[in-house]
Amino acid sequence: MLSRLSRLSRPKAVAICAAPVVALLATAVFAPLPFSVAQPGMTANVLGENQGDAVITISGAATRKTTGQLRMTTIEATGPDADVFLGDVLDGWFRTDRAVMPRDSVYPSGNSVKEIEQHNAAEMQQSQDTATEAALSYLNEKNVKVTLKLADVGGPSAGLLFSLGIIDKLDGDGSGGDLTGGRTVAGTGTIDANGKVGAVGGVALKTQAARRDGATVFLVPKAECADAKSELPKGLRLVPVTTLKSAVGALVSLEKGKGQVPAC
Repeated sequence: MLSRLSRLSRPKAVAICAAPVVALLATAVFAPLPFSVAQPGMTANVLGENQGDAVITISGAATRKTTGQLRMTTIEATGPDADVFLGDVLDGWFRTDRAVMPRDSVYPSGNSVKEIEQHNAAEMQQSQDTATEAALSYLNEKNVKVTLKLADVGGPSAGLLFSLGIIDKLDGDGSGGDLTGGRTVAGTGTIDANGKVGAVGGVALKTQAARRDGATVFLVPKAECADAKSELPKGLRLVPVTTLKSAVGALVSLEKGKGQVPAC
C-alpha cells in the first residue's frame, strides 16, 4: 500500500488516506454513544401536595400548619434505552444546564428499563422509611404513623427533605415557629436511620432547579460543596450539612438570625 501511495499525486494520496478517517467520523456522528445527558428536573414541596395528594400525612400526633416550602430536587436524564449521539454530547459539554455522564454511572449496566424502574422505586421506598425513622428518632416521637407519597420520583436523594418536612409538621423550629422561617428552602441528600446525610450526585443541576422554582436556600451534603458551587445560580445560598441535627440547626439559625450558619 505504501509503494502504491508513493506513486500517487499528493491530492490523490491525501484523498485515499482521508477516506477511512471520514468513515470513522461519520460513524461517530451517527452512531449512538454510551452516555446519558442530564438536566435540572422537577422539584416538589414536601410540606404541600404533589399531583393532588399530600406528600406527608401524619397520624397519632398533632401537626402544625406550616408556611414556607421545603423543596426536594431532582435531575432528569435521558432514559437507559434512549439514543445519545455525538451532537447531544457536544451540546451537553458546552451548556451549564446540562451534564454528560457515562450511561453505566446513571443506570445499572445490563438491566432492563423495567428492572431499573423497580430498583429506583425500591430505593425511594427505603428512603421514605429511613427518613421517617430518622425524623421520629430526632423528635423522640413514638406511636406516630407517617405516610409519604411522591409520584413519579425514584431513588434515595429526597431523604433529608422528607425528614425535615416531618419535623416541621410536628415540631417546627421547636419554639412555635416554622423550620423554614417562611422561606422557600430546597436541598438534597440521602439520610440513614441515625440522621447522617449522604452525597447524591447531580447537585449543580439541582441547584438550578431549586432557584428556578423560587428557592433562596439550598441544603447540600457537605462533601458536595465544590460541585454545588460550580454552577451556583445567583440568589441561592448554599448551606452544607452532615447530619439531620446540623440541618435543623442551620435552618433555626437562619430563621432566628442567631448563631452561625455554615457556608460552603
